[in-house]
Amino acid sequence: MRRRRRPGRDRGAFTAELAAGLPALMLLLTAGLTAVKAVTAQAQCLALARDAALASARGEPPPTATADPPGAAVQISGDAEVVRAHVTAPVRLLGRGPTVITVEASAVAAREPATVRATR
Repeated sequence: MRRRRRPGRDRGAFTAELAAGLPALMLLLTAGLTAVKAVTAQAQCLALARDAALASARGEPPPTATADPPGAAVQISGDAEVVRAHVTAPVRLLGRGPTVITVEASAVAAREPATVRATR
């Protein structure tokens, strides 16, 4: 013979499950958003490095890292034949939080013939 469940015996079960699962869900969401932000910053660093290398190869001043990505640092190096641009940028957790990841990108461009003769 089966006993009937009395209503109200599982009161609070949903609250307990939510209290246990919500922090894990928030941590997963934060990690996902940070990963998307890091991939976007990586693509922006690559574009900035490419632009800086090409501008320096033409003998122009490299573009400044103003907005994309925020906090980026551009380093230009090279020799008489090629120019190397290296860009690093911090990826912060939730906008203004601590730096979680630092992304980097590099690009190389051959110097233009007019600038090669000028540097020799």
